Amino acid sequence: QVQLVESGGGLVQTGDSLRLSCVASGRTFSSYAMGWFRQAPGKEREFVAAISKSGGRTRYADSVKGRFTISRDNAKNTVYLQMNSLKSEDPAVYYCAASAVVLQATVMLASKEYNYWGQGTQVTVSS
Repeated sequence: QVQLVESGGGLVQTGDSLRLSCVASGRTFSSYAMGWFRQAPGKEREFVAAISKSGGRTRYADSVKGRFTISRDNAKNTVYLQMNSLKSEDPAVYYCAASAVVLQATVMLASKEYNYWGQGTQVTVSS
């Protein structure tokens, strides 16, 4: 069982940066591939970024590639999402998720592959 708690959301202006954090409970954080998803009002939840268990492999949605960076610190049971150059299309509730995987290099892109979810943190961007 893993419990995830996100933080770091808030209200920023277009072009600003935010760093989201997600802290996981338990002692097996390094056993999970992690991901960030987001959901805007009236839209389906969408993939944002994912990282493998070791942190050596990452994947991004095209809409955030080059602006967002996912990273993890297994010693701190934490995964991060650094968001730079925020745009008007980025506001959403951002969720982190954990996926129990076997291989070190596995990254998961589909929400159905994730076993555990946080409660979300709101990101708002004003122009």
